[in-house]
Amino acid sequence: MKSSRMIIFASALFLAFIGILTIYSSTYQKDTVGWQLIYRRQIFSVLVGVVFYLLISRLNYRRLWDATYFLYGAAIFLLLLVFVLGAVRLGAQRWLKLGMLNFQPSELTKIVLIIFLARYFSLKSKYNVSLLTSRLGIVRSFVLPFIFMAVPVGLIIEQPDLGSGILVFMIFIAIVYLAGIKLRYLLFLFLSIAVSMPVFWHLLRGYQKNRLLIFLNPEMDPLGAGYTVIQSKIAIGSGGFFGKGWLSGTQSQLHFLPESHTDFIFATFAEQWGLVGSLLLLSLYALIIVQGFKIALRTQDRFGRLLAFGISIMLAIQVFINIAMNLGLAPVVGIPLPLMSYGGSSLLVTFLSLGILANIDKKRSVF
Repeated sequence: MKSSRMIIFASALFLAFIGILTIYSSTYQKDTVGWQLIYRRQIFSVLVGVVFYLLISRLNYRRLWDATYFLYGAAIFLLLLVFVLGAVRLGAQRWLKLGMLNFQPSELTKIVLIIFLARYFSLKSKYNVSLLTSRLGIVRSFVLPFIFMAVPVGLIIEQPDLGSGILVFMIFIAIVYLAGIKLRYLLFLFLSIAVSMPVFWHLLRGYQKNRLLIFLNPEMDPLGAGYTVIQSKIAIGSGGFFGKGWLSGTQSQLHFLPESHTDFIFATFAEQWGLVGSLLLLSLYALIIVQGFKIALRTQDRFGRLLAFGISIMLAIQVFINIAMNLGLAPVVGIPLPLMSYGGSSLLVTFLSLGILANIDKKRSVF
């Protein structure tokens, strides 16, 4: 329905506008010209994102079915290219420099994997009666898609980008569950992960271990690894019911809060607009996600349904993890807040994903 598309587009634009205001408020007082230009770059990214949305919303999403394997191969190629030509920032090699722009292939991988899994689990059995997940054994219904997921996840974690890797894995779990996979396969996976946790712990880098330990007890290193989480909670709490107002506040305006325009932009926003503003913000995200679920339920195309569910779940997981991270309820894993956090890659991929959602709602045919 047209109303769903309008709600999604209007809510996305409003969130992007809020993000620009929040980014400006957290950077305009900083001395260097680079900091003062950040909000302008975000405005440019939003404009490009809107163009992406309008173009993709007019492109029949069924074309993604034909391009699935090409998109998957391109995503793997870009992830590998990062290790050769990628820019290094803060000890992580995650970005490819494209002229004046920096692109993060792991962001594109999220939507590509959703497309891949939606196609894989939409295939019928040779009897054309039931889906693969209900007729085939564990290898083709679970092991093969798990391998296709594990390859990009392994490359993302190696960058290192543990947060994006975990996010892609959670998207995989959600889609295979919705595809109707036998629950014993998922239970076996969770049991295997639980048994392997000691091994995974030793494979983590030092700062990743610190983040997990700080999550359990932020006060163990209040001036080091736990500093950001403590300042984030102070900022959110100091916002009170109505907030301190735009361009006001202590933690964000006086630069006590690191990454106030990226991963911890929610804390910046909550300090300025308080509980009332935060509830409004969550309502906007809920509008988009709920409309995405409604679109998924309306379409009669299995591929479109899984695609719409996957996109909606991806956004929901990102919002949940980022805000939980800001509140100290989840480890700091570097997942941006969709449409608000500074960063062109995340913004463009989100608008692209919402454009696919809009087109699925236009093309609710049976295939």
